[in-house]
Amino acid sequence: MLPTAPELRVPLWIDEAGKERPALKLADLGTGFKVIFAFKSTCPSCHSFGFPAMQTIYAGLKDKPVGLAVIHTAFDDDPRNSQDKVAALQAEFKLPIPFGHDPKVGDAYPTFMTDYQTRGTPYFIVIDPNNQVIFSDFRIDANKVVEVLGQA
Repeated sequence: MLPTAPELRVPLWIDEAGKERPALKLADLGTGFKVIFAFKSTCPSCHSFGFPAMQTIYAGLKDKPVGLAVIHTAFDDDPRNSQDKVAALQAEFKLPIPFGHDPKVGDAYPTFMTDYQTRGTPYFIVIDPNNQVIFSDFRIDANKVVEVLGQA
């Protein structure tokens, strides 16, 4: 049995145009497959692998009924992992999809990391139309995701 995807509790979001928006819920990503990429702005692998993978997924699936989102999981106290980095990275990587900022609060890890049991960044989650997590890992084959979900 696959685990059911927990509802998102990420508090701060921007929309496809970089404007503040209400908290994103899984249902806001549609009824089909969903791909969520979690990053940290100071994570070198997020910039060299994660964002390019998400760009490939976006380019291949933007016209398909697949929901896409990116979440900044600021899980340390480094001031460079601040909310203001979210819109800048959305623009830099040309990803017109919702971006969230999920900060560490006190000693608690960000909600996305806790709820989805991620262990760092870059991290990818794929959720099927039945709201089951079907993929959860640091590495993803973006071309395979486009191939499989593009046919769904």
